Amino acid sequence: MVTRRRETGSSLCLAVCLIYLSVSGGVCARFSEARPAFLNSGLGSSHLSSSSRSSMKSLLSRAGSSPAPSPSSILSAASEDDEDDFNPLAAIATGAAAFAAASAGASLPFAPAAVPEARADEILRSYTQFLDKVEADQIESVLFSADGKSLTAIDVNGDRFQLGGIPSDPDMLKTLRDHKVEFSIRPQPVVNTNAFGAFIANILPWLFIGGLGLLATRGMGGAGGPPGMGQFGKSGAKFEMSPKTGVTFEKVAGQDEAKQELKEVVTFLKNPGQFTKLGAKIPRGVIMEGPPGTGKTLMARAVAGEAGVPFFSTSGSSFVEVFVGVGASRVRDLFKEAKKVAPCIIFIDEIDSIGRSRASGGFASPNDEREQTLNQILAEMDGFTGNSGVVVIAATNRIDILDSALLRPGRFDRKVSINLPDLKARREILDVYIKGKPLSPDVDLDMTARRTTGFSGADLENLMNEAAIFAARKGKDSIDQEDIDGAFDRILIGSEKKNAIQSEKIKQLVAFHEAGHAITGALSPGYDPIQKISIIPRTGGAGGVTFFLPTEERLNSGLYTVDYLKNQLVVSLGGRAAEEVVYGSDQVTTGASNDLQQVTRIARSMVVQFGMNEIVGQLNLEDSAMRRGDGPFLETSQATREGVDEEVRKLVDWAYDKSKRVLLDNRGLLDEVAKRLVEEEVLTGEEFIRMVAEYKRLSDTKPQPVAVAA
Repeated sequence: MVTRRRETGSSLCLAVCLIYLSVSGGVCARFSEARPAFLNSGLGSSHLSSSSRSSMKSLLSRAGSSPAPSPSSILSAASEDDEDDFNPLAAIATGAAAFAAASAGASLPFAPAAVPEARADEILRSYTQFLDKVEADQIESVLFSADGKSLTAIDVNGDRFQLGGIPSDPDMLKTLRDHKVEFSIRPQPVVNTNAFGAFIANILPWLFIGGLGLLATRGMGGAGGPPGMGQFGKSGAKFEMSPKTGVTFEKVAGQDEAKQELKEVVTFLKNPGQFTKLGAKIPRGVIMEGPPGTGKTLMARAVAGEAGVPFFSTSGSSFVEVFVGVGASRVRDLFKEAKKVAPCIIFIDEIDSIGRSRASGGFASPNDEREQTLNQILAEMDGFTGNSGVVVIAATNRIDILDSALLRPGRFDRKVSINLPDLKARREILDVYIKGKPLSPDVDLDMTARRTTGFSGADLENLMNEAAIFAARKGKDSIDQEDIDGAFDRILIGSEKKNAIQSEKIKQLVAFHEAGHAITGALSPGYDPIQKISIIPRTGGAGGVTFFLPTEERLNSGLYTVDYLKNQLVVSLGGRAAEEVVYGSDQVTTGASNDLQQVTRIARSMVVQFGMNEIVGQLNLEDSAMRRGDGPFLETSQATREGVDEEVRKLVDWAYDKSKRVLLDNRGLLDEVAKRLVEEEVLTGEEFIRMVAEYKRLSDTKPQPVAVAA
C-alpha cells in the first residue's frame, strides 16, 4: 500500500515535470516565429551558403560553452525543418534544452553583455546602392541583425558599410549566393545583470514541483482522509493542560443535587484508591441532561477544577467533517491524548449531534459519518483497561433521542439532571451575577427571583447584564429596580416603541383587551396572580401584555389540575371576549391570534393527551400522524379523529362563553381598568389587585333590589 502511494506521488511529480517542459517547449516553438522577415519568404536554411551553414553550426556548438546563448541563434538553426505542425515530443525536448541552457547561464555570477559592433566606415543611403555593390562583386560578407531590419557589409578592401531599413526581398538571399557573398545573423544580445534573480527564477519551478510531491506523499500517509487531507484527522479538541480551570462548585450557584452526584467523580479523580480497594468501578461516563442555559458546561468545568485534573473540551459537531472517517480518527486522537495525562476529564458538549439513535433512522446510511463517529466513541469507552482515570462527561438537552448503546452501563452509566433553578437557586444565582455591579437600595432581588420563574442561569445572567446596560445608557451610577424591570420586559416582549403613533381608538381597544385577560384571571379561583399590565407597544410585535406569575410549587412539580387548565382557557380567551362585549362580534380584531394558538394547544392536550375528557376517556391518542397529518399508518380511526376535533371545539366554546359571562357580570370593573390603562399605560399587580378589591367591596355594599309582591 505504501509502495503504491509512493508510485502515485512519483507519477504526480513526473506529470507536473512533463507539463512544465511541454509548456516551455511550446513557448519556445512559438517564439521561433519571430525570426527575420526575409527568412519567412519561402526560403529555408537550405538556401544558405555552405559558409553560412558552417557559421550557424559553430554558433550552435558554442551554445554549450556560451554563458547565455540567444534564443534566436538556437531557433534559427532549428528552422531547417520549417513545419507548421506542433510536435509534443519535440516541444518537450526543446523546452528541456532551453531550460538547461537558461539554468547554466543563470549559474554564473554575471552574464556578459553582447560584443560591441565595430564602427562602420560608410552608411549606405539605400537598399539599391547595397545591391549594386553586391552585383559588382564588391561585397565579401554580410552580417544581418537579429530582427532582420539592418545589416553590416564588408567589401573586398575590408571597409564596413551599414544599411538600415531592409525591405522584404524574396530574391535577396539568392542574389547573395549567386555572387558568393557569405552572410550570417548576429546573435540576440542577452543582458543578465541580476544573478540572484535569475537563480530564483530558475529554481522556483523545481521547488514548486517538489512541494507538490511532498504534499501528495504526506496526504497519502495521513490517517482519516484522502490524499492531501491528512491533517483533517487531528482532533479539534481544546486541551487545557493546567488543572486550574478557574471554576469550582462554589461558583456554581444552585443545582445542589447535581453537585452532590458529581462530587463522587471528583473524589475518584482525587483519591481513586478509596473506591478500588472495595472493588468499586468508577463510572466511565457521566451524561448531564437539561434545558439550554442551565449550566451544564459550567458544571463540567467545576468538576475538573475541584479535582485539579486536565480538562479536554469539545463539541459533538466538531467530530463531523465532509470526509468520511475523519470523525472516527478525531475520536481516536482525542482519547489517545487523554490517556497520556490521565487522570483527566473529556467533556463533549451537544453529544446528540453524533449520538442520535441509530434505530430511529437518524442516520442517512450505514456508512454515515455520524454513525462511524458514534461507533468509535462506543469502542473507545469500552476499550478502557480497568480504571484508566479518564472520565467522559457529555451534555445534551435531548437525552430521549440518544442511542441506547450510549446509555448502557459501562459507558454513560451515570445520568445527572441539570434542571431549571427554583426560587432559592435563582436567588443564589442572582447573588453571583450582581458581583461587580453597584445596586441601588430600592432593588429587591427576592422579588426579581420570584418574577423570573422559568429563567435559566444564562437568562438571569443576561437579565442583570441588560439591567446594567439600561443604567449605563441613562448615565446612572448604580442599577435600580426600574432598570431591572426594563431589562425583564425587553427580554420577554422586546423594547418599547417610543415613537409609535397610536390613535385613541386603538389605544382604548388594546386597553380593553388586556383588561379582559386580567379580570378573568383575577376572578378565576386558584389561578396565578397578576404581576403587570401594559399597553405600551413593543418591538416584539405585542401591542399590550398581561404578566401572570406562576406559583413555584406548580411550576416545579409540573402538575396541573383540570380546573387550572380550564381557567387558563378562560383567561386566554378573555381578551377576545372583552372585544366582543365592548365592540360587538363584528368588531373583534386579530389581536387574539396568539391567544387562540395557546387555547387550541391546551384544549387538544386535555382531550388527546391528559385524559381529561369524558367522551374520549382515559386514553392517550397523541401520535405523530395526528400532530402532523402524515405518516404511513394512522394510529386512530377517522371517526375518532373527528370526535377529538368535536370535543376540543366544545371545550373551547365553553371557555369562551364563561369569559364573556365573567366580563358581562363585571362590566363596570372592565371599563374602570381600561380607563386607567389608557391614562397610565402600565398597571402593577398591586395596583390592579387594589382596584379589584375596591370594586368587590362596592359591589357587596350596593343595596340589592327588593321584590315587591303584586
